[in-house]
Amino acid sequence: MKERVILSHLALTCALLLAVFAALRWYIRDSYKVDGFSQKHVFITGCDSGFGNLLARQLDGKGFHVIAACLTEKGAADLSAAASPRLKTLLLNVTDSASVKRAVEFVSREVGKRGLWGLVNNAGRSIPIGPTEWMQLEDFTKVLDVNLIGVIDVTLQFLPLVKKAQGRVLNVASILGRLSLIGGGYCLSKWGVEAFSDSLRRDMQHFGVKVSIIEPGFFKTAVTRVDLINADLKRLWTRLPQDVKDSYGATYFDDYVKSQDFSMGILCSQDISKVTKCMEHALTARFPRTRYGAGWDAKLFWIPLSYFPSFVADFVVNGLLPSLNGARKV
Repeated sequence: MKERVILSHLALTCALLLAVFAALRWYIRDSYKVDGFSQKHVFITGCDSGFGNLLARQLDGKGFHVIAACLTEKGAADLSAAASPRLKTLLLNVTDSASVKRAVEFVSREVGKRGLWGLVNNAGRSIPIGPTEWMQLEDFTKVLDVNLIGVIDVTLQFLPLVKKAQGRVLNVASILGRLSLIGGGYCLSKWGVEAFSDSLRRDMQHFGVKVSIIEPGFFKTAVTRVDLINADLKRLWTRLPQDVKDSYGATYFDDYVKSQDFSMGILCSQDISKVTKCMEHALTARFPRTRYGAGWDAKLFWIPLSYFPSFVADFVVNGLLPSLNGARKV
């Protein structure tokens, strides 16, 4: 009996030592950086504001040659004024293949024989979002064209430059690419980005190109602006046939907006640097991670929840939405 206890303690001690060793090894390996930042070019989409804007300034401060793509001239001008002369801007509409081709030509001239070290697919939109029944086909395509088809088009056109540098591709997905919380094209597009990125990563590993997926939780950016989301929800609700409105109840729209405002107020973090630090690590680490959960809500709540049985996730999601008048939730 005594020998069994001793052996049990010895096995537990060995297991703990192995776990500590593995954690230390991972931490040390994770901290290794590539060198020659000043010789590397990074192209980022969606730099008018939010993650893309901060990442562009962050990498510029590290000495990278940043080429920042903006949708608007104002966004490009404001970013140029806030960065060093080394940072270049250009206008890009990711839903327009001709615009993407022009961007490729511009970047190709900038990088020369070195190729493109980093491609960051950050541009995105959220609205229209809301109950699925409120949507029409065009409401889905508006989001999918930017968040998924745009990512695919930009990646395919820039891939030869990335392969030349044996560089990195970063695709911004979301925790909503793991757990669908709302109707519309946003969750669909982010699930698609996850699948596209996994396929790309496996294909590109033979060429020394590394692909990482950024999975932010909830942050205060243009994508989560409640005023814009609510205005579009009003548009969706107003055009519904009266019989559909009646099926939800007279107060459902107002209750839905209030619930969303409350949820966004609680969930959204203002510190978007938690996301851009993940992006920076994926571009500068010698051994970048495959996935980066950005934000404590992503790491400790949403991503773990995505592995739970569906009825558990349903219970949580239903708690964030109003009840239908006279209807029983199943």
